[in-house]
Amino acid sequence: MGFSNRIWMALGAAVVALLAVSVAYQHRSGPELTIGTVNNADMILMQRLSKEFERESGVRLNWVVLGESALRQRLTVDIATGGDTFDLITIGSYETPLWAARGWLVPVDDLGADYDYDDIFEVIRQGLSWRGKLYAAPFYGESSFTYYRSDLFEKAGLTMPERPSYEQIRQFAARLHDPAHGVYGICLRGEPGWGQNVAYLSTLMHTFGGRWVDMHWQPQLTSQPWVDAIGFYVDLMRNYGPPGSVTDGYNEVRALFSNGNCAMWVDSTAAAGYILDASQSRVSRATGFAKAPIARTSSGSAWVWGWALAIPKSTPRVETAKRFIKWATSKRYVAMVGDRFGWLLAPPGTRKSTYDNPAYQRAAPFAGLVRDAILNANFTRPSALAVPYVGIQYVAIPEFQAIGEEVGQEISAALTGNVSVEQALNLAQREAERELRRGGYLQ
Repeated sequence: MGFSNRIWMALGAAVVALLAVSVAYQHRSGPELTIGTVNNADMILMQRLSKEFERESGVRLNWVVLGESALRQRLTVDIATGGDTFDLITIGSYETPLWAARGWLVPVDDLGADYDYDDIFEVIRQGLSWRGKLYAAPFYGESSFTYYRSDLFEKAGLTMPERPSYEQIRQFAARLHDPAHGVYGICLRGEPGWGQNVAYLSTLMHTFGGRWVDMHWQPQLTSQPWVDAIGFYVDLMRNYGPPGSVTDGYNEVRALFSNGNCAMWVDSTAAAGYILDASQSRVSRATGFAKAPIARTSSGSAWVWGWALAIPKSTPRVETAKRFIKWATSKRYVAMVGDRFGWLLAPPGTRKSTYDNPAYQRAAPFAGLVRDAILNANFTRPSALAVPYVGIQYVAIPEFQAIGEEVGQEISAALTGNVSVEQALNLAQREAERELRRGGYLQ
């Protein structure tokens, strides 16, 4: 049975549960909004502060907070079937233009002159737009870079370059790996999923000189750059990573690093504020930052992404939903977080005014590095080779969700040793070809 068939059977079972929830919400009275969001730290903070919006507006908010993979599955089923479970959804740069093209989303380009659209980084706006119109308002933006334990580097007499090579990363991991004392040379995402291990591995593959498909849409997963990149990853993690890393996604690895268990970590820049927050991190005073590592080329070595709030076309509460979007993604909200919780935790990666703010610059020593990483990540040219797609940690076609999930599963099997890297990539290649042929990309 093909992967698409398997996932749609699973999604079909979820439809029944979603319809039951939908019926329950049909009897709501008064101004209410139901919001589906991911369980990332910035979103959880937004949920805490939303009591302020409820007091100001008189609107009651109902929250459905899920892990990233579970949220994507649930939102995809609901919006594809025309369900009305959610009035607001948290989606990203991959889904937004695809869902907008299908008529599933309401434009959000009319929030008023005081919203200051020009203050949002252009690359973030582009990723959340379709045909020049914004269809999701960014809550926070991110790229990827390198976190490292500056105390361990100093003790070992090591110096992290501003932009390390992956060979240097390997050497550092070997020197600093000390599992007897609970420190692993490096921690990376291992949980399978296109938004989990594949997000990171896409940058690794691109910087090794690879691409997802060639100009004829033929998958390239058995090409030498893929073999080299995934071989490097599996070898690195088996030798210097934590045990059980195949179950570690973004939140789990962030917890490992903040607990002091990782000498290095390459991942989202959005975690930086929390890693330096002493109330949430044991290494807040011992963490340094560097650019994302490179192997053979800098192209696609760091991603760019926006987590954003969007309005499903099916909701009858569009204007109320826009009120919340304007509140939660405004400059005023950023200032509210800075004033109440400290500027270190202000939503990053979206607004120029945040990075121009002296208070943020003082609180966030990584600010300039993050801004530059976001602005220099070119999702329209992710590979040094010519490609027919846009997207660094994804390929902006509907079929990629299924392809990415399958690739993530196969690489996970290679990480556990159940198959070799070559076997995993051969299986992934066949699945990718099958999905692209079904989608009409291949004859």
